[in-house]
Amino acid sequence: MLKGLAITPPVMGRISIGRVVEKNGKRLPEKDDQFTITSQIQSRDGWIPHPYDATLRHGPNASKLRMIPIRVLFNDPELNLRSEYCLFDRTNGRPLCAGNGKECRRYADGQVRSMPCPSPDGCEFSGGLCKPYGRLNVKIGDEDDLGTFIFRTTGYNSIRNLTARLHYYQAVSGNRLACLPLQLQLRGKSTTQSHRAPIYYVDITIRDGLSLVDAITRAKEEQQLRLDGGFDQEALDTAAAHGFANGAFENTAEEMVDIAEEFLLGQRGDAENGTKGETTKPSLADKLQNRIEQQPSG
Repeated sequence: MLKGLAITPPVMGRISIGRVVEKNGKRLPEKDDQFTITSQIQSRDGWIPHPYDATLRHGPNASKLRMIPIRVLFNDPELNLRSEYCLFDRTNGRPLCAGNGKECRRYADGQVRSMPCPSPDGCEFSGGLCKPYGRLNVKIGDEDDLGTFIFRTTGYNSIRNLTARLHYYQAVSGNRLACLPLQLQLRGKSTTQSHRAPIYYVDITIRDGLSLVDAITRAKEEQQLRLDGGFDQEALDTAAAHGFANGAFENTAEEMVDIAEEFLLGQRGDAENGTKGETTKPSLADKLQNRIEQQPSG
């Protein structure tokens, strides 16, 4: 295993509640009121939809995709959802510092150092630009046993609800989180900060048509089938934990451009928190566009 490289779950595509649009020759993030499931391939018009996106748009989801049936890979909630306070370089998306409010890993003087993390409100290093950043990996369908789709967010609402749900479902199911039939649910609410306009965030619930007791019963049956087949869930969780710990930061260099484009262009602000955000330097969008155009085609 290459040291310094975080080994993350295989990714087949992305889940988002926003998109990047081109306005006046610049690519800018824009909030949305539905899920979009994409592949890992981009065209000039943006990310190409994954076939699951069309498959799930039927019945109640015909016009707006606001529910996605899922399972998670791991019983440990913190392996499925990694969340931290993160400071990105706003010109290239490179993570400069990541912490949990107690300890952080900070890139300085050409090396990564461990030091105390005062959280965003008390951090002088970040200059107020540190924000929560979460990555959730989930399974959609049965096409790939270990393949996942990743949902990235900087919204407090999504991170808070996803964290609570995963820990609660792990507890009430007797540590059978990976066997529960779950769904991603898009929810909306209005706040004073959003000027009463609806804002959207992501939650996890038991699949429609099932009670919690029904879901736990199914999870017990699924767990027994896996045990009978030799599936070692504990070993999978252990391998994943070692893989995440193998690198100081989770994102690769090629992902940093997409992160900067999706989250760091302040014209959109935070789609989940309803803020307009601050205007960034005009050259940032140009730099990102240049970086995207220079990415190798292979």
